[in-house]
Amino acid sequence: MLGHVLRLHIFVCRNARPSAGRPSCEARGAAEVFARLTEAAAALGGEVAVTESGCLGPCFEGPNLVVYPDGVWYAGVTPDDVDELVAEHLVGGRPVERLRFRPDDD
Repeated sequence: MLGHVLRLHIFVCRNARPSAGRPSCEARGAAEVFARLTEAAAALGGEVAVTESGCLGPCFEGPNLVVYPDGVWYAGVTPDDVDELVAEHLVGGRPVERLRFRPDDD
């Protein structure tokens, strides 16, 4: 059991589809996004957890992640976006609007 309370919990899709031509977050760099987020979360002193997840749904938009309890979904996240996500959302509490996934927007 954890000895502290988590402030945020990030789920990163690590889904890998074996068939060629079908999108998957893993094929688009989710492993590196996960690794960089995990490293950044450790540096924040245990207030943020990062967990691998299966498919989150919007495969064509990946890599995808969701931040709880904020309910903020991100899509198309690259390893280069992680520093901004950490500084703005995880530390500053402001979602990174350019990376937000909004399924109702067309």
